[in-house]
Amino acid sequence: MNAARHHFLKSIAIPLGIVGVLWVVHVTQILLGIDLGYMGIFPRRVFGLVGIFTGPFVHVGWSHLVSNSVPLFVSAVIIMYFYPRVSYRGIAGIYVLTGLAVWIFARPVFHVGASGVVYGLVAFIFWSGIFRRNLKSIVLALIVTFLYSGMLAGVVPADNNVSWESHLLGAVMGGFISFLYRSRLEPDEIEQLSAFDEQDEVTDYVLDAHIFDKTKAERRAEELPPPLDLDELFGRK
Repeated sequence: MNAARHHFLKSIAIPLGIVGVLWVVHVTQILLGIDLGYMGIFPRRVFGLVGIFTGPFVHVGWSHLVSNSVPLFVSAVIIMYFYPRVSYRGIAGIYVLTGLAVWIFARPVFHVGASGVVYGLVAFIFWSGIFRRNLKSIVLALIVTFLYSGMLAGVVPADNNVSWESHLLGAVMGGFISFLYRSRLEPDEIEQLSAFDEQDEVTDYVLDAHIFDKTKAERRAEELPPPLDLDELFGRK
């Protein structure tokens, strides 16, 4: 019980700490009257590389910050609680690869905000349900689909002020990371797989288990009555 409680609290504490940093950075911008937009990702420029690591922590307004904070926290908690074996590497991989992809492919403007990472985390949960195909991962995939299906609209270029490239590339990288770690099963997933394997081992058969291995002549021979024993018929010994 203590181990489970510790795991649950850690799964909440780390995402909460990350979201807390986002808010501290934004409040600092407001209090000091500064604009940290230059710390975002600027594609295909050397000075824009630093934005891969700093850009997700910078937001342009309260609505931008809030709209990213909630799904970031929820999706990160889900991954850390239900996929602990791959959570750290998975989240780090999504973070770095999404930023790198934006730097390579996106429009030459500053890209800020954690939305690309959010799309990556949600995509990771969804595609894990497809690739792992166990009950837990499928249920989680359905949950994020229900909660964040509206995010699909964010991957098309509808607004020049929105980094739709970050959304699209984040979703692609989330799917890639989930495929990469599809075989890194959690202990509960391994137990479930073992239980299914045991159920598949059928011991009672309606027909002979080897009936289809026999020839037609052999099966007909088994159906015929045994030959008449004349000695037994006439009482001879």
